[in-house]
Amino acid sequence: MLRHFLLGKIHRATVTRADVDYVGSITIDIDLVEAAGFLENEKIDIYDVTNGARLSTYVIPGKRGEIGINGAAAHLVNPGDLVIIANYGWMTEAEASCRKPRVVHVDARNRIVELAHQERTPEPVDAAAQ
Repeated sequence: MLRHFLLGKIHRATVTRADVDYVGSITIDIDLVEAAGFLENEKIDIYDVTNGARLSTYVIPGKRGEIGINGAAAHLVNPGDLVIIANYGWMTEAEASCRKPRVVHVDARNRIVELAHQERTPEPVDAAAQ
């Protein structure tokens, strides 16, 4: 039996532009595309951390630092929003047991700060310690 598993994701990228007149999709920094293991024209899901919107579209590689929301999706996601971008694949349990997702953590300027191969729950922030 095939099951659906996370292949890769870009975690909390900052949207740099939203263009409703552009023909569909999302434009993503080519370095992030490669780090996450995405392919051009591959279906991805976008989860807007800022407003809760969720949508699917496809990848267009772009210039460094760019996360551009194009077409109708620009009505749901705005410049400055934080987004999670993920792709998934069908695998058997045996395939999934030996494959780890590519998790790309970025800073506020969409530069890679960490490459991981697992999800993790962030440590709680201790407000008293800050």
